Amino acid sequence: VQLQASGGGLVQSGGSLKLSCTASGRALSRYTAAWFRQAPGKEREFVAGISWLRDSIEYSDSVKGRFTISRDSAKNAITLQMNSLKPEDTAVYYCAADQRFEVGRTRQKYDHWGQGTLVTVSS
Repeated sequence: VQLQASGGGLVQSGGSLKLSCTASGRALSRYTAAWFRQAPGKEREFVAGISWLRDSIEYSDSVKGRFTISRDSAKNAITLQMNSLKPEDTAVYYCAADQRFEVGRTRQKYDHWGQGTLVTVSS
């Protein structure tokens, strides 16, 4: 499966953005999918994931209550609705997918990656 992330941009603190990750080649509904992010000089970190088997959802503590991950089966995509954005959310956001049953929180658990989309939150 090939993944393409989009929707990044510049937003003020407290604002919202919605990221999309569109798949081609295979149905993304058959994959566990996740969003990761990487800020300058930092490791890539898990943000949110949705499992293939039961559509169970997990979030990192830093985004819980502000971000929402969901599937858009009609578009063969997953989305990440980001509300109440903070400057510390500034990063390149990557989508990832794998044919594992449950959400994994490390990058090594995902075989397929999109190219990343930059989110910049100004204070």
